[in-house]
Amino acid sequence: MRVKRARDSNLKKIGIIGGFGPEATIDYYRIIIKSYREKISVGYPEIIIYSMDLDKFLKMAKARDRNKMKDKIINWLLKAVNSLHRAGADFALIASNTPHIVFDEVEGKSPIPMISIVVETAKVVEEKGLHKVGLFGTKITMQSDFYPKVFSRKGIKIVVPNEVEQNYINYKLFDELRFGRIVEETQKGFFTIAKRMIAEDGIEGIILGCTEIPLMLSEDEYFDIPFLNTSKIHAKSALEYCLGKE
Repeated sequence: MRVKRARDSNLKKIGIIGGFGPEATIDYYRIIIKSYREKISVGYPEIIIYSMDLDKFLKMAKARDRNKMKDKIINWLLKAVNSLHRAGADFALIASNTPHIVFDEVEGKSPIPMISIVVETAKVVEEKGLHKVGLFGTKITMQSDFYPKVFSRKGIKIVVPNEVEQNYINYKLFDELRFGRIVEETQKGFFTIAKRMIAEDGIEGIILGCTEIPLMLSEDEYFDIPFLNTSKIHAKSALEYCLGKE
């Protein structure tokens, strides 16, 4: 049931760091507005979007010196957070999984609260009672520890595809989904990987750990296990924070 009330001027202003890529950022905007209208009969929250250049991020992420790479990304993202803060945002979120490789460092230096896509997804997985879940995403996401680190605190194991599958997923993300291209053959390829992981790894759910993947895969489309749309989880968490339901 929707709540009928006048627009609350005390709603927190949402700041989104987007552009990783633009289609996923648009998806966040749509989810937040749609979810708000389902809860509140009039108006919608104020949203400030800082769209960043994905290619710059990718160049920094390819640096061989891991420490220098992280420092550059941290400083780059902090500029965006500070810009959102100056523009009036009360809190911020990064509309992408891969940049969460430095989320803790950025959050620690941020002038405003930040909402983690990983933490919010872990809450949903825990609520569903899942103990072993697969993770699809960029190679950086699948090979980094920022998902396992958060999920292990809740006793949940993260399982990633094998190396060949990781290469396939990563290639398709950057060659197709990054540009908004939805290819049926690629969808089938992702489903094949999911089926293998269900049968061989015993996963109980799959985290769509790249905000582009939900644009191609519908949740629970052909499987009995949940497909966890991190974009939707993150966007809805942002709305709850906006409404004061922290």
